[in-house]
Amino acid sequence: MEKINKPASGYLMVLVVIALIPATAFSFINELHLLGVILGFAFIIITPGFFTLQPNRAMVLILFGAYKGTVKANGFFWVNPFMSKQKISLRVRNFENKPLKVNDKIGNPVMVGTIVVWQVEDTFKATFDVEDYENFVHLQTDAAVRKMAGKYPYDDFEAENAEITLRSGVEEVNHSLEEEIKERLNHAGIKVIEARISHLAYSQEIASAMLQRQQATAIVAARRKIVDGAVGMVEMALEDLKIKGIIDFEESKKASMVSNLMVVLCSDRSVSPVMNVGTLNQ
Repeated sequence: MEKINKPASGYLMVLVVIALIPATAFSFINELHLLGVILGFAFIIITPGFFTLQPNRAMVLILFGAYKGTVKANGFFWVNPFMSKQKISLRVRNFENKPLKVNDKIGNPVMVGTIVVWQVEDTFKATFDVEDYENFVHLQTDAAVRKMAGKYPYDDFEAENAEITLRSGVEEVNHSLEEEIKERLNHAGIKVIEARISHLAYSQEIASAMLQRQQATAIVAARRKIVDGAVGMVEMALEDLKIKGIIDFEESKKASMVSNLMVVLCSDRSVSPVMNVGTLNQ
């Protein structure tokens, strides 16, 4: 588990290092060679212990294989020079995964691209629990996308009873994706700030067929609406003619009028009128 290390101020140790320089020179001048060697050796040993940290950076400290803590404060510090130091960025990062081919709930191949915003939260887990935490984020995101896509159909054309689909349930799908990624990246000490779908489409091999199906469905729905409206208009016309007593049709003439009106109202082209200069019976 991560623990915070509070190292010594680097400015105080700089004074010590500066003081060692004239002390070493004075020792050699006065032929105190052993003392001069010791002071010179101390100067060489102390110097590698200095390091600086910028805001939103951390330094993981390891002494002979043992974890000694993480420095998260920014500034100029000095630690045991025998400690190995590993910098880790705590800044918020984001990446966009290229569209990945996955199968939806009913087996259709779809392309799903994602955007993930994340940052390192636990430096101990990120350093020691996984080999490469950045690569881990990318691979686990791909795995999460595959699992999430398998929970929902792409749309409700083939799954009419589906309450949530990849295309229509944006908020629910993004929330499911985010929770799935959070669960997977928690092992690496990664905090997921946001995850959402950036690209969604049928895979290329079925995209054309699915587009034709969607177009056919839209045409059928539009035609149904036109026919329903036309039936209502014909019914209203016949009722008005009957109430006002303008004309009394025989059943055969009424059927002919209904047929003509339906053709006029439901046609997708402009109708060319034909003038009847005879009688109604002709």
